[in-house]
Amino acid sequence: MSQMSDTRPLAGIRVLEFGQFIAVPGAAMLLADMGADVIKVESPEGDSARRSASLGLQSPMYVGYNRNKRGIAIDLRSEDGRAVARELALGADVVLQNARAGTLERLGLGAAALRAIKPELIYASVSGFGLAGPSRARPGLDIAAQAESGMMSITGEAGGGPLKVGFAVVDAATALALCSAITAALLRRFRTGVGETIETSLLQVAVQLQTQIWSEFQHTGKTPARVGNRQPMAAPAADLIPVSDGFLVISAYLETHFRRLCEAIGRPTLADDPRFATNAARVTNRASLLPEIAAGLSHLTGEAAREKLESHGVVVGIVRAYPQVLQSADVLAEGLFQPVDNGEGRAIALPGLPFQLADTPLPPATPVPRIGQHSVAILQEAGFTAERIQALLDAGAVLTETATCDAPPA
Repeated sequence: MSQMSDTRPLAGIRVLEFGQFIAVPGAAMLLADMGADVIKVESPEGDSARRSASLGLQSPMYVGYNRNKRGIAIDLRSEDGRAVARELALGADVVLQNARAGTLERLGLGAAALRAIKPELIYASVSGFGLAGPSRARPGLDIAAQAESGMMSITGEAGGGPLKVGFAVVDAATALALCSAITAALLRRFRTGVGETIETSLLQVAVQLQTQIWSEFQHTGKTPARVGNRQPMAAPAADLIPVSDGFLVISAYLETHFRRLCEAIGRPTLADDPRFATNAARVTNRASLLPEIAAGLSHLTGEAAREKLESHGVVVGIVRAYPQVLQSADVLAEGLFQPVDNGEGRAIALPGLPFQLADTPLPPATPVPRIGQHSVAILQEAGFTAERIQALLDAGAVLTETATCDAPPA
């Protein structure tokens, strides 16, 4: 697709990514999905995610967050490598990084150094715990942010120990937050010509994700506690109900909704039982309420129970395992998964953008890049001569999958 015919929102935007693991690579991938030309800069050893539970040359984590990018391998320990990285950064519209605090600054690749030369540059950084406090130099991963943000303290069964969320929720949310901040900064730059320095942290995102719980805490003064699969101030809400082939979750805590639920399970008088007549009463008597609801549903399959409840206007969800999600009629109808070449010739079904652009058709995803796969082409596009490229390759400042530099295309 030529740039002139590419109608994707970020077509023509050049992004340089110095990313590891999920947060920054994930944000850069979303920008790439929307049309940005994302160049992923890796060390000769590659993104650390490549070595995370690897099932091949490309690990599942790496494959999950690096489609639609081109890759260049640069040894930033060498002066020539740093010079190449600076030239590429100054030729970009956006630079993203999540290196340890101060690392890129020491290499002359920090926001202040680059934006002093190119004020219109948008420079985005992710740290573990922020850059202003005593933990600025601490290494930060998703699990540490879950722990220190309070998230793990409210996750788990009542009376049990703290639990992490079942996936890297803070990393994934940080990718979304960073992508949002960058697109906002790009809009501002189009209006004013002024760039931006963007900073966020896993801790900041993890705290923000819990806004509802923080509001409840500030209103009540009560420290939130682990309550398992339920909402502490509403019932039934997020409660787990067994059915013949698994589990449902339901939400019917408003009085009209609870009455509909009672009618759906064939127990209309349950709504007038003093133990369950109000939300407050149902919260107090939840242990008695849930078996009553289960008795009306446990003989049904999940799909049959869902249909019955939804016919009465009750919010319900079937607890699905991953194979079932892939076969869900709604997931299939919405096209939530797309094939992605994992860089080894194998197509993997992975989630696409978390929204649709109705008037903008998106092309198929390009394969996940291998280490240094596009090094020569990227340098050629940046105006490097064949002689200089070969010298960089010979010195090991830049690495590529091929040993020599072919002449630039005519």
